[in-house]
Parts: sequence; C-alpha cells; structure tokens
Amino acid sequence: MWTEQVLSLPVALQKDGVDMFAYIMQLQGKAYRDVGVRKTIKVEIDGKSYFIKQHFGVGWPEIFKNLLSFKAPILGAMTEVIAIKKLDEVGIATTPLVAFGVRGLNPATQQSFVMTKDLGDITSLEDVCLDWKNNPPESDFKRKVVIAMAQLAARLHKAGLCHRDFYLCHLALQKEKLAQGDIELILVDLHRMLIGQASNGSAVMKDIAGLYFSTMDCGFTAEDWELFKQHYLPQSADFWRKAEVRANQLYAKFHSDRFQKRMGQQKVPML
Repeated sequence: MWTEQVLSLPVALQKDGVDMFAYIMQLQGKAYRDVGVRKTIKVEIDGKSYFIKQHFGVGWPEIFKNLLSFKAPILGAMTEVIAIKKLDEVGIATTPLVAFGVRGLNPATQQSFVMTKDLGDITSLEDVCLDWKNNPPESDFKRKVVIAMAQLAARLHKAGLCHRDFYLCHLALQKEKLAQGDIELILVDLHRMLIGQASNGSAVMKDIAGLYFSTMDCGFTAEDWELFKQHYLPQSADFWRKAEVRANQLYAKFHSDRFQKRMGQQKVPML
C-alpha cells in the first residue's frame, strides 16, 4: 500500500521543530551497503548504536521488470518492517525494530526507512562454519548447529514466511553466547521477505536450496542434512530433489567467472 506519510519514531529520538523523516533520510554513517536506491548505515544517536536502511525510490524500470516477471516489486522499507513484526509473532529472533517511515504516493519515487537496534558483537553462521571442511568441529557442537538451523527454518516456513536470501551469512549469533556453546540464531536482512507462502511451495523450496548451497563449501555432509530433515517440516522426495538441483545450480553460478567478477566490483560488504 502506498501512503502519503507514515512515521513511527520513539519520543526519545524526536527533535522539536525538525522534520524527522527528512532528518533520518539524510543521516550519514558507516556504510555497510550502498546500491544507489538503497543504503544501509550504522549511526550513533544519543550514545546508542542503530542500523538504518534508507530507501530512495526504486524507479519505474525496476517496477516494470518485476511485474513482467510476475513478481511483486519491493518498493521500500515496509517489507522489512512487516517481516520483523511477523518474526516477533512466531518467536524467531531478529533485529529489534526501533522506527520506520514512509513518504510518497508515487510508487517509483516513494522514500522510506527502517531503523533497528545494533545487535552488538555478532558473527554469522557462515563465518562460524567457514573452515569446517578442513577443521571439523566437535560432533556435538555441529549437531546443535544443524538442529538449530532446521528448527528456525521449520518455524519460519510453517508460518508461511520465506526469507528469499536464506543463506548461512544471514543467520547471526551473539559472540558471547556462542563462546558459551549456546546456538541462538538470529535471522537478519529481511528486505525481500515473503509472507503467506505454502509450507511445501516453490518459495520455501528455494529458501532451503539457498541454505543447502551456502553449506556446500563448509563441510556439511549428507548425514548432516538427514539430521536437518528430522527436525524440519515433512516434505516430499520431489521437494528435496528440486532443492538439491537448485542448490547445485546456485553453486555453479556463484563460482562462474562472470559472477565472481561482479562480486569483486562491489564497493562495500553486504550487511
């Protein structure tokens, strides 16, 4: 839904006589991603650290490209705002929502932002598992990781939610808890989340394929995936076959010269 203006901001962050929407959209900070129409920055306000994703309007070409592909265009921050609220409802940890704003009736030029709390000293599951192929972890620890992944995925997909970038790098952990052996996964980067999806549908299959792909160079075995299946939702043999085929396709694409060249041209890392 497009709107003239919606602004949700804690009183503690408001400034008298200031257009807070414009203020937040003009904030500068440490850039974690900048792709022109969308920018992710880290800022400090009154001694507290926050992440802000600023959306500056996707433009008509992007909207038409999605519509011609029978995809709903993602116009801005509200997809992530709704996703955070949905994850809170089903008990999946994510970045805590602080504020959001939307301004503009024109879908191509509509601006928006979402502000979340800084999670502090975290790491990604991708970094945790990075060297497992050469230096396998203790079996009990690996088992806890696989089960935690499966349980998060099951809760997500049972609720009709699909992440659409469901990779190890978007499963975060607090370093302090990790050092104590606690595997409490936090799902991040929600700007493409889908809701209302069938738990055995194509979107869910693609989520699992993405997760499968992201484990392929991290020492995950067929036995690990059998354990995953035991703690995930019941799915058909055809579902798992399609997920594996797609994972292999993603792997081939990722390791292609063309894709690696494009990755190398990115100026800032993804959040």
